[in-house]
Amino acid sequence: MARRNRNSIRKERIIMLASSVFVLAALTVTGVYVRNSNRAERDNYVLDFEAIEKNSTDTAENIMPAEELDTLFAEVGTDDLDYDPSFQEANSQHVENTGEEGGLRTRLSLGEQEMEEEAEKEKEEKDDKEKKESAKKSESKKSEPAPAEDKKADEEAGMFDETVDTAMSDDVQAEAISTTVQPNLDFKEEDGLVWPIVGDVLINYSMDRTIYFPTLEQYKYNPAIVIAATQGETIAAAADGRVTSVSYDPAIGNMVVMDLGNGYELTYGQLENITVSEGSYVSVGDGIGTVASPTKYYSVEGTNVYFKLTKDGEPVNPMSRLQ
Repeated sequence: MARRNRNSIRKERIIMLASSVFVLAALTVTGVYVRNSNRAERDNYVLDFEAIEKNSTDTAENIMPAEELDTLFAEVGTDDLDYDPSFQEANSQHVENTGEEGGLRTRLSLGEQEMEEEAEKEKEEKDDKEKKESAKKSESKKSEPAPAEDKKADEEAGMFDETVDTAMSDDVQAEAISTTVQPNLDFKEEDGLVWPIVGDVLINYSMDRTIYFPTLEQYKYNPAIVIAATQGETIAAAADGRVTSVSYDPAIGNMVVMDLGNGYELTYGQLENITVSEGSYVSVGDGIGTVASPTKYYSVEGTNVYFKLTKDGEPVNPMSRLQ
């Protein structure tokens, strides 16, 4: 009985050993077959990267489409393939080239045309900007204010606005006398003044007693002299000085105040077309404006120039200084 049991166990071992050998042999044969098949398939699918980089229309006969290549890689796996995932095909829309050499090729092939287009676009924008600036300059020249003759005609027609801004044209203000060299103003009591305009004295200086004003029909003190003039005549500076004020007064119209130095100041009234501005230095004899039509306070006296001299704010008889 025991011998029979040992024979049965021996037979079972032999059968199991034979089965194992058979299974291992079958698996080995299958593995060899699959490996040879995959190798044959890989040999048939070769990518010609040089042809792709040169954008050639002639491609290799055995190049596999991208979709089929992706399917093959998915089925077989990348472990058994001679494939570097860091390298990407130039101009490919399915992958991104992250290698240094491959990245450089991709940038050169894809970015070169974009850089050229961007450079051309910037050049066009620069040309358009220069054309617009040139057009603006042309328009600004065309829109310059009207000449002084047109303004004078408007004033004679009753369109004169009694303000300093309208009395001084933009062109004249731009040409106002201004210098970085500041002369030393040193007017003395013995220094004389020149007449700002040639004409008779309509109302004389009078601060010790009142004097009659025809338009006002009353007697008043007069801290200045009123000189007869013709509208449009040029008014000259009576002495060297610096313009401290250009303003408007209802009685004497547009006026200019100049500092002569040592506390002396000159005031010119009844002006228009003023050619000086605040802070500018004027030499004796230089024009500062023209004679305007008289204000309503001097309508009876007629066209005139108001001329006043002060010392430390106190009136001084200009007739004592006029040469």
